[in-house]
Amino acid sequence: MMKMGKWVAAVSAAVLWAGAAFAGTTVRVGHVLNPDHPWNVALEGLASELAAATEGRVTLKIFHSAQLGNEKDLIEGLKMGTVDGALVGGSSFQSLDPKFGIEELPYAFATNEQAYKAFDGRLGEALFGILKSKGIVGLSWWENGFRHISNGRLPIEKPEDLAGIKIRVTPQKMRLDTFTALGASPMPIPFGELYSALQQGVVDAQENPLVIFVSNAFYEVQKHLSLTGHIWTSAVLCVGEDVWDGISEADRGTFLKLAAKWRDEERRMIREADSALVEEIRKKGVDVREVDKAPFREAVQPVWKSFEPVFGEELMKLIREAGE
Repeated sequence: MMKMGKWVAAVSAAVLWAGAAFAGTTVRVGHVLNPDHPWNVALEGLASELAAATEGRVTLKIFHSAQLGNEKDLIEGLKMGTVDGALVGGSSFQSLDPKFGIEELPYAFATNEQAYKAFDGRLGEALFGILKSKGIVGLSWWENGFRHISNGRLPIEKPEDLAGIKIRVTPQKMRLDTFTALGASPMPIPFGELYSALQQGVVDAQENPLVIFVSNAFYEVQKHLSLTGHIWTSAVLCVGEDVWDGISEADRGTFLKLAAKWRDEERRMIREADSALVEEIRKKGVDVREVDKAPFREAVQPVWKSFEPVFGEELMKLIREAGE
């Protein structure tokens, strides 16, 4: 039998080891947007509250404006363990699994609330399960808002107005297929080159959330904006599995609770910004048009049909239910 003194020493050593294992974790979190964007503002708020709530055991260090790389770099870093955490557009995870493109289905959601219902519910849980299998832990679904079309040539109020319009899009097949179905000529161009491409007439148009339109001064080179709301875009707050495993169970619970709190705050900022930005954009001399979305929605139905085999019956059912 172990003598009492040795037993106490062994227990004390185990306690000290466990304490050391969870003594403190600094999570470096990267994202690609500017420091004034709601993503960054909310991340800084989360960092402050998390450090206080865990008494410094879990701290976040935020790197905005692609300081840790673009979204592709961040995702690769999360997989390899060279990036601790990130806030990344949900559809960017298509590089890991094509099912993450489901939010790209055009006109899947008519309101923010419909999107929240899907991603805070079973659809979001299913996608987080896929992430976990890749060694990445999803904490909460944030957002980047609805995307709208701007251009420098003419008011766009119906799909026919897009005929002959060269529009910059991200390189995902669904985005290309969507604007082909709408009659435009989509062209993949890196975001960092977009302003100059619009300025020089390489492309006529672009599609992004309003906060991106304003924060990147696209109003200087685009005089028409159509509130098409064709795609709602998410953002995933996530960390590497090894990082998550290095945080105590109690602190993980605190992290998740605060991630949800600041998710809701970030969403509120996005919604309020959209309302205010419409008037700000008009004041900058941009012609802003509301559109009847029904003809646009009808024009992209072939895109839904062609991608059903990619997403599968269950995910398609969940996204349709949320949009009803």
